[in-house]
Amino acid sequence: MMGGLVVLWTDALVFLLLFFAVAFGIYAAGKEHLRGPWRLVLRSRIGIATLVILSFYVLVGLLDSIHFEPTLTTDQPAAGQVQSIEVVSLFDRLVQPLRERQEKTYSAPLATHLYAKENIELADGRVIRDFPRLKYGGAHLVDPQRDWAQDVVRLSMIGVIKGLVVTLVMANILFALLAASRPGGFAGAAREVLTGKSEIPWRTALITLGLLLMLLLWAVELSGHYHLLGTDKVGEDVFYQALKSIRTGLLIGTLTTLVMLPAAILLGIMAGYFRGWVDDMIQYTYTTLNSIPGVLLIAAAILMLQIYMSNHADEFNSLVERADLRLLFLCIILGVTSWTGLCRLLRGETMKLREVDYVQAAVAFGVGHFQIILRHILPNVLHIVLITVVLDFSGLVLAEAVLSYVNIGVDPTMNSWGNMINSARLEMAREPVVWWSLMASMIFMFTLVLSANLFSDVVRDAFDPRLRSSR
Repeated sequence: MMGGLVVLWTDALVFLLLFFAVAFGIYAAGKEHLRGPWRLVLRSRIGIATLVILSFYVLVGLLDSIHFEPTLTTDQPAAGQVQSIEVVSLFDRLVQPLRERQEKTYSAPLATHLYAKENIELADGRVIRDFPRLKYGGAHLVDPQRDWAQDVVRLSMIGVIKGLVVTLVMANILFALLAASRPGGFAGAAREVLTGKSEIPWRTALITLGLLLMLLLWAVELSGHYHLLGTDKVGEDVFYQALKSIRTGLLIGTLTTLVMLPAAILLGIMAGYFRGWVDDMIQYTYTTLNSIPGVLLIAAAILMLQIYMSNHADEFNSLVERADLRLLFLCIILGVTSWTGLCRLLRGETMKLREVDYVQAAVAFGVGHFQIILRHILPNVLHIVLITVVLDFSGLVLAEAVLSYVNIGVDPTMNSWGNMINSARLEMAREPVVWWSLMASMIFMFTLVLSANLFSDVVRDAFDPRLRSSR
C-alpha cells in the first residue's frame, strides 16, 4: 500500500521543469513564429516517430519520480499498519515482481539455471556439480530442457498479440478523434491515415507506437516468468535495472538544462546588448571557466560532497535521499560547466540583433532596455536556445555514463547506465563472459540517444531561419 509521499529534490525540479514546458507550450501556441516551426516538426516522419519513443522514456521517468514510503502490515493486530523507512517510486510499485524476484547470482537472459556450476546435494545424500535451477526464472516449467523453447514461443506470441490488440484500439480512438473534424467521418479519417495522406504523418506514429507496444508487451509477458535480460552478480534483474536507469539519464539531460539555461540566456544577451565593460566581464568569466578541465572540477566537487555526506550522515533518512543529493549536485556541476557554449552563441546573435532597424527605432523612442530585451531580443534568439538544448541532451546522457564509469558520477547505489557499464567492466573478464548487463545498458542508452539526436535534427531544421528559408 502507498504511504506518505516523499518529495526528493530532483522530483520537485522534474515537475517544475514539466510545468515550465507546459507553460511554454501554451505560450508558443499563441505565437505564430513558434507555432509554425513546431508544426513542421510534427509533420516530419522522423520527428513524429522519435517523439513517440521519447514519450515512452519520459513516461517511465515521470512514474519513477513519484516517491513514497510504503505502508507495511504487521502480524500483530494491535500494531496495525506501520510506515516503512524504505523509499520507493510509483514505477517500483508497478514493476514490483521484477524488483522483488532476486536470484542467488548470475543467470543468462531467459535462463532457467544459474550461469555457473555449483555443488548440489541430492536427496540421497550424493553431491554433484551442476547448474542449479533458478528460484524464479522458469520455475513454472516441469522439465526445462523439454518445455523451455515451446514456452518462450508461446509467451512471445501472447505478448505480440496483446500489442497488436492495443495498437488496434489506439488506432480506432485516433480515427474517432480525427473523424470529428473531417467531413468523411470515421471511414474517411481511417482511409486518410492508412494511405499516408494526412497532414500529420499519423500512419508513421501508429506504426512506431505499434512496434513499441508489441515489444513492451512481449517483454512484460516474458519477464513475468523469466529474467528477460538475465541477472547480475547479486541476482537482481537486469531488465529492471535498465528501466530504472531511464530516470537517471533523463534527469542528467533535463535538470542540467534547467541549471544552465538561466545563466546562459541572461549573461549571453547582456553581453551582446550592453557590450562595453559588461561584455568584457562576462567574456572573462566564461573564458576562465572554459580553461578549467571539466572532469577535474566535477571530481573535486563530488569529493567535497562525499566528505560532507560522510560527516553529516544523520541528515539523510535513507540511501535514496543520499543518492538523490549527489545526483542533484552532479546536475548543478554539469550545468555550471556547460552554459558557456550557449552563452557565446547568444552573445553573437544579440550583437547582430542590436543593430537591426526595429531595435534602433525602439532605442530612439526611449523604450527601456528591459522591454527591448524582452520584446525584441529574447523572442528572436529562442530558436538558438531550443536547438542547443535538444542537441546537448544526448551529450549529457553520454556524459553521465562516462563519469559514472570513472566513479565520479551518480551514487553507486543509484541505478544508472553508467553504473551498469562500470559493473559490467569486471564481468567481461569472467570466464565464461557475462555480457548481458553491458548489452542491456547499451541498448537502452543507444535508443534514447539516437532518438534524441534524430529529433534534435528535425527541431534544428524547423527552427533555424536559414535552413527554413532555403527550403
